Formats: sequence, C-alpha cells, structure tokens
Amino acid sequence: MTIHRPGKPGDLPPGEALWARWALLAAVAATTEQEQRASGYRTGLWIDDEGLHHDDSGCTWWTMSRMGEGRFVLYGEDESSGVKWYEPAIDMLAGGPDWLPYEELHDRLQGYELGCVYWYENGAWARAPYPGDLADDGLDCGMSDFVDRTQALGELSHHLDEALGGPDADDLLTAAEEHRLEPGLLLERLLPVDPDQKPRDLPAVARALALAGLSGSSGLAGPSDLLGEGVRSR
Repeated sequence: MTIHRPGKPGDLPPGEALWARWALLAAVAATTEQEQRASGYRTGLWIDDEGLHHDDSGCTWWTMSRMGEGRFVLYGEDESSGVKWYEPAIDMLAGGPDWLPYEELHDRLQGYELGCVYWYENGAWARAPYPGDLADDGLDCGMSDFVDRTQALGELSHHLDEALGGPDADDLLTAAEEHRLEPGLLLERLLPVDPDQKPRDLPAVARALALAGLSGSSGLAGPSDLLGEGVRSR
C-alpha cells in the first residue's frame, strides 16, 4: 500500500485494521520490565491506557488512541516532516472533530513536537488541508510498517515458531484485524526472545493483548484468562 508524500487520508487502512496490526506487534514484544517504565522514557512499540505508541528513540514517534466506537486519532512526528517548519504556519487541527484530545495536541504543538495529525470516523481518515508545495508530513516513514500488511506479516513471523503447526502469521493477523483473535493460539506459538532461549514474557504479552481488545469479546478478558491452560511456559 503506497503512502504519498505528504500523506493522504486514503493511504491509511481502516482504523480498526491499523490498530490491530500495530497492537499485535506491540503485544508480542511486551515485557513486564518495559511496562514498569510507564512514568519514564520508553522506546519501541507498546500499548498503554493512552493507546498505541511507536518511538525509535531518535527520528520518529507516534501515538494512536481510540476515541470511542469507530473513532481513532493518529498523531506524531518523523524528522522528514516539513509541516511544523512551514511558513505561513499550517493549522494541523483545522477541520478536526470535537472529540480529538485537544489538550494533548496543543501541548505537543506548543513544544514543537508535532508533525501531523490524522483522525478516523465513519469509516474514513481525514486531516487538515496542506499547501500544494508541502514536501512531506512524515506519514510514510512513520507508519509504513503498519500500513504495508506484508511488512507487518514479516515482522510478526519473526516472533512465531513455525515448527509447531497451527495458524500461521497471516491467519493470526487476519484474526486480529477482525477482532476475533484467540490469544492462546498466539501465546503458544511465540518463540523465545533470543537464541540464548530467554523466555518470552507471556504474562506481559497477555496483558497487552487484553488492553488491545483484539479478541472481540464484549468485555476484555484478563491476562490469566488469555494465558489459559495448555500454553507452554518457556
């Protein structure tokens, strides 16, 4: 899936699909140690009460939050974005709905931390209008790992033990996108963290999956429910 420079709302997949891909990749890498850094600086992919996060500790950071049924907001910055330096200034919140997290966004704007804002409602993404000569807003570099489903599948595959049989990466990602993932199947398939056989932090993975809500249950299952019986400890 192509992302234009600057990005266009139609470049992004449906909000639910983008959330699922990002959340699944964040969940499989979750650790208790990282969770405990909630009040400090974090990098990588993770999910918390605010939403999904991506921070590479240098060039790019992004947040995606659920804002109610069928509503999402995506905001962040990649160093390739020319939005915040454009003259005359671009109003990144122009046309935004009243449910956006304006306090957070205004804080980011005042700190010159924001490169673009997209919002999703009624099955479609939108953003503020850009001038015709704006070169880039950073969406491509920031979101390509999740927008391109093939890239998301490749990354997920790195975490799975293919020798065990059962659902493959495509089946698991499809189930997550359709909010019908059976977390136990995913937990059973996860490889150790590294060649030294450091065990996967399954309770942390289960907590992240529960927070993401990818199972589609009417109420989010707790981590102990998601671990279930029959999931091997590594």
